Amino acid sequence: MPPIKKIVTWILVIFFLYAILTNPDSAAQIFRSIWDVVYGGIRNIFEFFNQLLTS
Repeated sequence: MPPIKKIVTWILVIFFLYAILTNPDSAAQIFRSIWDVVYGGIRNIFEFFNQLLTS
């Protein structure tokens, strides 16, 4: 059985490099959107626990 996980990982890496090299503006916008979601989620978790501790 071939190492499926390794093959899929390489295909994804090649796809991401292709997407970044062919259209860097769109790739940057997608990355910024993902970063905003992650940052907002972490910030909200900290605010939630801060409210629990200060109440």
